[in-house]
Amino acid sequence: MPTKPLESHELDNIAAMTLAYYEQRAAEFRAGTRDHDVSQNIAALLRHIQGAPPFLILDFGCGPGRDLKTLAGLGHTAIGLEGTAGFAAMARADSGCEVWEQDFHRLDLPAQRFDGIFANASLFHVPSQELPRVLGQLHAALKPGGVLFSSNPRGENEEGWNRGRYGAYHDLEAWRHYMTDAAFIELEHYYRPTGLPREQQPWLASVWRRPSP
Repeated sequence: MPTKPLESHELDNIAAMTLAYYEQRAAEFRAGTRDHDVSQNIAALLRHIQGAPPFLILDFGCGPGRDLKTLAGLGHTAIGLEGTAGFAAMARADSGCEVWEQDFHRLDLPAQRFDGIFANASLFHVPSQELPRVLGQLHAALKPGGVLFSSNPRGENEEGWNRGRYGAYHDLEAWRHYMTDAAFIELEHYYRPTGLPREQQPWLASVWRRPSP
């Protein structure tokens, strides 16, 4: 964990360098993740959304658009949010969906708009000190009763640079603390990939609801 609060120029540097990492490797990343099966995660989000489909879903950190295309293919209205310009262009071209180009440090989200938010392998890039703000913005963007899915590489609450990208690696207890402080209610959590010993499951997935009044 950082020993002292990150200043605004340090946060700007974290965002710029992490986005540059993906921008420089956009085609390589798309090729390497195109066939990743996250159907378990998409199903976990969708089964907890109340009401009748189709749903309006924000793919938060949509990357090159793999999951955005899947969500749209299931009949939902999917909007992507992505800070890497190359990924945003790929996502628009591949999915035909609207994609907002925003980084996580400067979010501009509509209030109470979405039935669900799908944050697959994205929120771990938010420095811990900024996480309460970002989660609060996601909470506000959900309709009352709306659902947030997140999946992040887990750790022992360390954070910092990892091969050119900034990441924060929380365990379940710490992640619950952040989420409940942001007024979310836990619905379920699980580790991925399924069917392996815990030490071979690097991903922590969890599903949360914004309470209804």
